[in-house]
Amino acid sequence: MAHLTRIKVRGYHLDLYGHVNNARYLEFLEEARWSLVEERIDLAEWQRRGLAFTVVKIAINYRRAASLGDVLEIHSSLSELGRKSAKIHQKVYLEGADTLVADADVTFVIVDATTEKALPLEGEISKSLRALKT
Repeated sequence: MAHLTRIKVRGYHLDLYGHVNNARYLEFLEEARWSLVEERIDLAEWQRRGLAFTVVKIAINYRRAASLGDVLEIHSSLSELGRKSAKIHQKVYLEGADTLVADADVTFVIVDATTEKALPLEGEISKSLRALKT
């Protein structure tokens, strides 16, 4: 089962049309990814080792408008683990319904904070990232 994050739509999330602004979905998705990673990876250890998640691509599909008071359920899980990059797939639903609001694929790399270069996803890094899979 994918990791679940709930977010209630507030007034400051809305655009002039009363819908969640498209840029806000990126924030919702980021919040859900942080929740996933914080729950399953020892971030203090990663920080000590100078490792950082860096998003390199986001492909998002907007399926339905969300409005004030809606509670969104964001399902997140690792969908691909490559040699140098990985992908988290996320789906945003209205709480308690099968209504898909948005879905996204977020490609990221793990960067050495000192060199600012992407690292191979092998060994302990790969093992840690596998914890993000359902």
